[in-house]
Amino acid sequence: MVYEDKRNWPEYNEQLVRRGWFYLSTSFLEHWDKELEDMNKGKNGRPFKYPETFIQFSGLMYTFLRLPYRQLEGYLQALSGFIPELRSADYTTLWQRITKMELNVPIPENDIVVAVDSTGMKVTNRGDWMREKHGVERRGWIKVHIAVDVETRKPITFEITDERTADHEMAKPLLEKLNLEDSLMDGAYDKEEVFKFLKEKGVSLPGIKIRKNAVVKAGSERAESVLQSQKYGYNSWRIVHQYGRRWAAESVFSAIKRIFGETVRATSTEQMFNEVRRMLAFYSIILSV
Repeated sequence: MVYEDKRNWPEYNEQLVRRGWFYLSTSFLEHWDKELEDMNKGKNGRPFKYPETFIQFSGLMYTFLRLPYRQLEGYLQALSGFIPELRSADYTTLWQRITKMELNVPIPENDIVVAVDSTGMKVTNRGDWMREKHGVERRGWIKVHIAVDVETRKPITFEITDERTADHEMAKPLLEKLNLEDSLMDGAYDKEEVFKFLKEKGVSLPGIKIRKNAVVKAGSERAESVLQSQKYGYNSWRIVHQYGRRWAAESVFSAIKRIFGETVRATSTEQMFNEVRRMLAFYSIILSV
């Protein structure tokens, strides 16, 4: 079968150009004072000096350029030399605001087909994570679980855990808020509880790859899927479910690691998880540009 490239290359090239513009967009300057006024209205204690949109811009630079906070302060100071309206923040303020920053990814209201998968992110610093999980002699890794809309190829929901968490345990947290047409998963999710949950969500025959030599048990929620898989054989089954669309999740992981790196710089468990959440949220935002 000859692969047919259906991508609109002129449109895609223009999209990539817009993303380059987005990285240095200073649109937050247009409403700086008004945003600060709204943020400080009714606030107790010390007022905010920098609007949230500026912190998001700084967080993108921190994540994309992988700058330490002191260097990020210097980067913003240099940028303010070209943009006089830009008021730079000190590295302590940047750390405090960026680590607490929340980026929300919109949840589609319509029924969607999602690809679910997980990957590992390396831990490079010997912080709380190593002491809690491994001792000082080992460097660990954390696990990233995502559900990706196969049409838009955007990560819709994501969860971060330690490496001991099984993939199937995160299926419900990832999918419980979504309206599903189908869900594409590999054999790691071939578990009775996953099929039961998906049936409750209205997906009676999900695109979950059935393990070899699977046995059909009476009353099992996965029985129909096992019989379908055995009836068609893998090659025909994957065509029925268009299982190749599951690569959308793998492509997200590949892009995240290529753009933001595949190591986590934070030292505490909480901040490691937050750092990866920012990567995924920023990636979803970038795809919308």
